[in-house]
Amino acid sequence: MLPKFLLADNSQVLPDRIFVIHNEQPRFIVGCDVEAFSKDQEIHWIDDEPASEELKKELLEQAEEFLDLELEYEEELYKLENEMDDDENDNPK
Repeated sequence: MLPKFLLADNSQVLPDRIFVIHNEQPRFIVGCDVEAFSKDQEIHWIDDEPASEELKKELLEQAEEFLDLELEYEEELYKLENEMDDDENDNPK
């Protein structure tokens, strides 16, 4: 089973863009600015676009929340790795 959302990028071609992929029906890809989800946002529907504006709004809110949490988690992992590296440098074997 695949996750509900995935992150993707293509830093060689579009270094300032990130993509959130919704992997459940209705499937879609949201391309946005790395710094701001709503900036230069493009939605690419893989399945038929829902008629309900409310559903589309809800799906985009979920995608933004996913992106925010993933980036926050990534930042925490980076900090933790740096702390571990600092500890190893302070206490060599």
